[in-house]
Amino acid sequence: MNPEFYRGKRVLVTGHTGFKGSWLCVLLLRFGALVSGYSLAPPTEPNLYTLAGLERRLRSETGDVRDFAHLRAFFDEARPEIVLHLAAQPIVRESYRRPRETFETNVLGTVNVMECVRLTPGVRSVLNVTTDKVYRNRERGEGYREDEPLDGFDPYSNSKSCSELVTHSYVRSFFAGTPTAVSTARAGNVIGGGDFGADRLIPDCLRAAAAGVPVVLRSPDSVRPFQHVLEALNVYLLLAQAQAEDPALAGSYNVGPDEADCVTAGELAEQFCRCWGEGASWVHRGEANAPHEAKLLHLDCTKLKETFGWRPRWDIAKAVEMTCRFGKVWHAGGDVPAEMEAEIAAFLNEGERGHA
Repeated sequence: MNPEFYRGKRVLVTGHTGFKGSWLCVLLLRFGALVSGYSLAPPTEPNLYTLAGLERRLRSETGDVRDFAHLRAFFDEARPEIVLHLAAQPIVRESYRRPRETFETNVLGTVNVMECVRLTPGVRSVLNVTTDKVYRNRERGEGYREDEPLDGFDPYSNSKSCSELVTHSYVRSFFAGTPTAVSTARAGNVIGGGDFGADRLIPDCLRAAAAGVPVVLRSPDSVRPFQHVLEALNVYLLLAQAQAEDPALAGSYNVGPDEADCVTAGELAEQFCRCWGEGASWVHRGEANAPHEAKLLHLDCTKLKETFGWRPRWDIAKAVEMTCRFGKVWHAGGDVPAEMEAEIAAFLNEGERGHA
């Protein structure tokens, strides 16, 4: 990924007020992009979007991706060259509580974004960010490949499978043979500073540590492809750039850590507690009649590695270290924007050393 590619580019990000969206906007602004964001209000309080001071640094529109007329009007104003679609209802357990809203947001929202792209001249590159959970999960040990069946179990996972299918249909029906290149990115679980979401492991660990109580794990043996948020965002920007320069590179790509860094929730919590110190700890407390969640999930990222020569920069230990570092800065009332810039600089420098 070449940061200079983004200098002066008009980039529209949906879901820009969320955890990943906020980090993404900070990256794009650092690279000199002209960023427009369309999203609901920040989903939590506190939230990274506000802590990072982003409301003063980009063109932001509060809106719902289910509202086609509003979204279309914003596309007309922003005139994007690159579209990064992150807006979603992203929580599995919430999807059991609100299945209809989850499908509307994640499926119809994708239809609306793709339709706006179809009707907007000048869009060169589109990336739809889905999830590692799009696959029909048979709880097997080896990683899923991009050509395997899409059939997520729960409403969130299945809605993202549908979002993939919507994207594929628009590519075949409208974008094939045009200057608009479209890809999907199926990313594993991301961690990092500034995530304050509910029903998410690291935010739960942070809240518990700050309160001086053990964090409660529902399923400590569940295996997930955890990675630092900057790893995933680096790939998103790599894909958006690469397909703009060579549309033949468009497609679907898994985005995850190396196999050694696929750990259980218990192992991740243990690493967090050791890194945080101050007596941080975790306990297991199962739930009766809990909704189904997959216990084992791996991704095969061979396609990404072989196509672009990509390798993860930070292993799970480094990802947890940086997450704790951010958490301590925030907890102490420190300079969050400065910490974000420092972590981005460290991540980019690590990539330069690895390339050398």
